[in-house]
Amino acid sequence: MCELLGMSANVPTDIVFSFTGLMQRGGRTGPHRDGWGIAFYEGKGLRLFQDPAASAESEVARLVQRYPIKSEVVIGHIRQANVGRVCLANTHPFIRELWGRNWCFAHNGQLAGLDTTPGFYRPVGDTDSEAAFCDLLNRIRSTFPEPVPVEALLPTLVEACADYRRKGVFNCLLSDGDWLFSFCTTKLAHITRRAPFGPARLKDAELTVDFQAETTPNDVVTVLATEPLTTNETWSLYQPGDWSLWRNGECIAQGRREPDAISETTP
Repeated sequence: MCELLGMSANVPTDIVFSFTGLMQRGGRTGPHRDGWGIAFYEGKGLRLFQDPAASAESEVARLVQRYPIKSEVVIGHIRQANVGRVCLANTHPFIRELWGRNWCFAHNGQLAGLDTTPGFYRPVGDTDSEAAFCDLLNRIRSTFPEPVPVEALLPTLVEACADYRRKGVFNCLLSDGDWLFSFCTTKLAHITRRAPFGPARLKDAELTVDFQAETTPNDVVTVLATEPLTTNETWSLYQPGDWSLWRNGECIAQGRREPDAISETTP
């Protein structure tokens, strides 16, 4: 399967450290050789880098590692193709416009017999992931023709993810640049770094960073990944059905969608 990477921060932050670790799993320490991509929000703008080549060998990935783009919301992905050929059109993350904002989506898993309703949004490639993303946006657009706060949107997001979960494995990250939403059916983890900061050591590369020297006492940065990226930090592991909503590095809502019931909490 694929692997996900996400970040939510309260100040523009570069994700080079985590990105470097994830890229090793794309052909060096992991089997995800079928493309990669990463999207950085900058206000309403979005910088998107993609390559259907293995990330561990990609010159574009090396460019991103040398070019520390600062962002408050990031979504990244490395692919191990199950559905759809290896090509740029099938490379995550996928981007669409809704309500005058760029929505960004990446998926880990495989969906069987996905039944989508034709609508405004249509896939460009032939992955189940992009089909699910377009279906999700069509549901939102038909239910909410005009923009609504993300808190009002949550029930629709969670219910749609639960529907896709019935078709297989559906771990995802979704954002409109203001918030970051995650849903887990098998594997997902997160870590929130805040003062007092300390050193972090990557699992997949010989690299250690002392975040104390790279941050201010007010910084809050949350990183999400399919598997923990560091060896000397404690990551929180999601359970099947867990979802979370992040803004400015903080969790503003979370819950667990059971197969036949929904339970929600807000901190």
